[in-house]
Amino acid sequence: MIVIRMARSDDAERIAHHRAQMFREMGVLPDRLADPLRAATREQLPGLIDAGAYVGWLAEEEGSHDVVAGVGLYLRAILPRPGVVRSGVPGVIDREAIVLNAYTEPAFRRRRIARTLMQEVLAWSRANGVTRVVLHASAQGRPLYEQLGFEPGNEMRLVDHEASDDAQRP
Repeated sequence: MIVIRMARSDDAERIAHHRAQMFREMGVLPDRLADPLRAATREQLPGLIDAGAYVGWLAEEEGSHDVVAGVGLYLRAILPRPGVVRSGVPGVIDREAIVLNAYTEPAFRRRRIARTLMQEVLAWSRANGVTRVVLHASAQGRPLYEQLGFEPGNEMRLVDHEASDDAQRP
């Protein structure tokens, strides 16, 4: 049996592990940068959680309390833009969240845990006035996100490879 709970600041180590594993499996994090990424995440995350800027959910095996999956939201205010109804103003979005750190340990995949976590994310978002949720999907995660109603977008990105110490190149 799997139990879902909210992440706490003392969960930073486990979330940092999930973040590094997620990027490694996607092929965008070389092994030599995994430990520095985990350390930086572990350092920054408690403050974000305590400030309410990061909200996360963890799936645990009942009884053992072993964390087997997780997902988080980084909340951010945005300037009003066309979109959905927010605060009675038709077509305006002014609060969004980006899904981060969606990861399930390999031995626990294909059990609908990721779906349950994402349903928690979406329910919490609706209940807390988040009118736009975005994410960057891996090829493995894309079918689930599409089933939940996510649509492909037009995002482009620029990465300064010189400044990032070639972190984007495996």
